[in-house]
Amino acid sequence: MKYDFSGWATRNNLKCSDGRVIMKDAFKHNDGQTVPLVWNHQHNDPNNVLGHALLENRDEGVYAYCSFNDTESGQTAKGLVQHGDVVQLSIYANQLKQRGSDVFHGAIREVSLVLAGANPGAYIESVIRHGEMFDDEAVIHTGYVDDNISMYHAEELIENEKENVEMENEEIIQHADEAKPEAEEKPAGEKTVGDVINSMTEEQKSVMYALIGQALEEEGGEANHSDSEGGNYMKHNVFDQETVTNDNYLSHADQQSIIKMAKSNSCGSLRAAISAHFEDDAMAHGFVDEEGKEAIDWLFPEYKDLKPGAPELITRDYSWVPTVMNGVHKSPIARVRTRQADARGLDLRALGYKKGDKKAEMANIKLMKRTTDPQTVYVKDAMHRDDILDITDFDVVAYKWGVMRGLLDEEIALAIMIGDGREEGDDYKIDDTKIRPIWLDNELYTIHHDVDIEAARAELQGTDTNAHFGENYIYAEAIITAALYSREKYKGSGNLDFYCTPHLLNVMLLARDLNGRRIYDSKSDLAAALNVRAIHTVEQFEGKTRKTEAGDTKKLLGLFVNLSDYQLGCVKGGEITKFKDFDIDFNQEKYLIETRLSGALTRIFSAIALEEPVVAVAG
Repeated sequence: MKYDFSGWATRNNLKCSDGRVIMKDAFKHNDGQTVPLVWNHQHNDPNNVLGHALLENRDEGVYAYCSFNDTESGQTAKGLVQHGDVVQLSIYANQLKQRGSDVFHGAIREVSLVLAGANPGAYIESVIRHGEMFDDEAVIHTGYVDDNISMYHAEELIENEKENVEMENEEIIQHADEAKPEAEEKPAGEKTVGDVINSMTEEQKSVMYALIGQALEEEGGEANHSDSEGGNYMKHNVFDQETVTNDNYLSHADQQSIIKMAKSNSCGSLRAAISAHFEDDAMAHGFVDEEGKEAIDWLFPEYKDLKPGAPELITRDYSWVPTVMNGVHKSPIARVRTRQADARGLDLRALGYKKGDKKAEMANIKLMKRTTDPQTVYVKDAMHRDDILDITDFDVVAYKWGVMRGLLDEEIALAIMIGDGREEGDDYKIDDTKIRPIWLDNELYTIHHDVDIEAARAELQGTDTNAHFGENYIYAEAIITAALYSREKYKGSGNLDFYCTPHLLNVMLLARDLNGRRIYDSKSDLAAALNVRAIHTVEQFEGKTRKTEAGDTKKLLGLFVNLSDYQLGCVKGGEITKFKDFDIDFNQEKYLIETRLSGALTRIFSAIALEEPVVAVAG
């Protein structure tokens, strides 16, 4: 097999810098596959592809036989590897399957040459120079310590350094303990540095001596270890193309600083020296601002909009509003008068004649009329010009116009159907005599019919003493019964539409018979049962009540109406118009959208309001 170098792409059962642990055979299916050899996981430039790697799955992990290509970057990397300047490997994998932090499956997409790998066991093991193979076995160690996998050369380092370091350790301990005033008594339970070290096991002392020995080596001017030993370097995440930093460790420079402070008797204890070091060096770590306040958030990237452009508008249900605005009859007359002649009196009849008798005159026909005047309805808003100029990712003015028009249409539609809901005397109330609400209109125009739920329950239970009908079924039957009976008085034109709350519609659709089968399979089936053209849900109807002249409270359930019987009058110039002005003093753009109109039912008995009596609860 011809290759330039080989080494471990990743090793099993070692904790990587991102916290994951690669389990045995996690990449077994990659055995024998060839993947790109890349520089430092940089996939966005073809110049970073250095060659390829043949993968071999082993019990210990995934081994890679790597060959460089003939590109300039490939040959440069080859020289770095042969010279020993780069000795670390890493992988990029996806399609991961894991339980907790243990990775059991994944797909290796590329192997990278890196300055510091995330897997502590990934390293270049053999390098081919001029056609010959030289094994540099175990010359690169990661600083990884485990009960089952020892640190490369850790035992040898401990044995060689232990005797030289013990004297230094005893001197540090002596200085640290003597730093406390002689007159000060040691509080009960508090241990000195010497007490803590004496309580360690031999294994723990050995590791501590090795770490301190490394620090003293650097203090004496000896060469630093490679970045694989975990110095002040960022380690690349083996699975994500992100840089991961770990601030919860002591670099070699930190160790030097702490040891010097402990030796100088300025801190009194090793723990105090560590605390003082990080307090003094906080600014150097770059996580606080000039005032000492935390500033790590300065490094975070900017937020990105999931949906660029104007923000999504959260509104009430508007779907019924166009139905109302398009369904009403529009007239160019704003001041409206309606006149009706009531010929329903019992005395308005043709009379039989007896010979010789005087013929009687017919009873008078009752004339009725009412007039409706217009009222201006508007929406006004303003926006600072600085804000308009600063918002550049969408047209904020057009967005505001759209919001204002939607609010105006909704308010007019509500005024037509049930009124605007404001109390009498409110300065901003839309007058019920100018735009007459269908629900609150006179009995001559709107038939108000009560839905008797208790009567429906009694009637259904009376048919079968053993039958137990569900509340939805009883409610639905009561609504349909009331709707059909009230239609007997209806005098409007054309087919009716039914407007109700979403909850009422759901109650009726969920009605089931005694066998558990739904009575109405769809909205169209329910519309056929109600004898209406369509059903429209209006969430703004929810919880609306009115007081009758007798003082009773009635809850609105729904309205039956053909909106062509409702006239919306508006003279020329009173149609919906937009106005825009600029306030020089306050540097604001002001917006106004308004209309001047009147509205009322023009036919008697042309609407039906289904209501439920509200029984007062004695308190």
